[in-house]
Amino acid sequence: MKINALRSIACCLTAAWVATSTVAPAFAADSSYPNRPLRIIVSTTPGGGPDIMARLIGQRLAESLGQQAVIDNRAGASGIIGTELASQAAPDGYTLLLATGQNSIVQGMYEGRLKYHLARDFAPIILIATTPFVLVIHPSVAAQSVEQLIALAKAKPGALRYGTSGAGSPPHLSAEVFKSMTGTDLQHIPYKGVAPALNDVVAGHIQLVFSAIAAALPFVKSERLRALGISSATRSAILPDLPAIGETVPGYEFIGWYGLVAPARTPGAIIARINAELARAFNTPEFQARFSDLGADPAGGTPGEFRTFMVAHMEKMRKAVEASGARPE
Repeated sequence: MKINALRSIACCLTAAWVATSTVAPAFAADSSYPNRPLRIIVSTTPGGGPDIMARLIGQRLAESLGQQAVIDNRAGASGIIGTELASQAAPDGYTLLLATGQNSIVQGMYEGRLKYHLARDFAPIILIATTPFVLVIHPSVAAQSVEQLIALAKAKPGALRYGTSGAGSPPHLSAEVFKSMTGTDLQHIPYKGVAPALNDVVAGHIQLVFSAIAAALPFVKSERLRALGISSATRSAILPDLPAIGETVPGYEFIGWYGLVAPARTPGAIIARINAELARAFNTPEFQARFSDLGADPAGGTPGEFRTFMVAHMEKMRKAVEASGARPE
């Protein structure tokens, strides 16, 4: 019995040693973090909304953490290339990914065919901002409101054409959800970007588009396009006088988003620190102004709240992709 008791004590001591020897380095890494530059992967080309947002976030982290934040643009395959690269990085807090609503769409469109899963292989840090879309039409279209546009579309099935930045893109799915909820028949005209789609609406070649606010606003202000509604559930502070489409189509909501994530198993202390640093920044006048310039509504919140949001948005996008019949290009 005495020998067995000694063996039990020895086992307990060994287990305790293994536990402390495993945990200690993690705490040491957390206390010294960061001691080298951070990398923020952006899965789009330089100059676009995600790239601008990443540089804004990177500048703030550099100031608050005392280390440079390098922006690494890895565009291609609808964001799959950069996202996959980030999923394979070491979970040490030195590689982060600027995730967007496009990640949710891709997850649904390529379901079961990706080497990563957004909810499984990434640790959410913070939801940075949401980005509603604005429904704009050519001034010649005989509609002064969303209600009138729906009536016109029902009176002339297939006559109204809408432009998008490609099958499965946010502008495409936002229009498909609108069609589904209103029972209208609109003709899809895909482009290689939202800019050429907007240009063709301005020229009168197509009649409408769901566009990012920042891209459409100059045309609206110059009265070359007419804004009918915004795709967020409620009115946006960016365009407070513009009705939400949901005021006419109850339950309609379609938004994009920006968020910061890290590879799964990144230490919780690091996640919490980055979250706290950015949450403080989001409340400053500087950030509020920059978000407004980008057509984005600041978000924030905890990592857990961001996970809940991200999972819900992925499911919504999966259903939207399925309903639209969109396929990878």
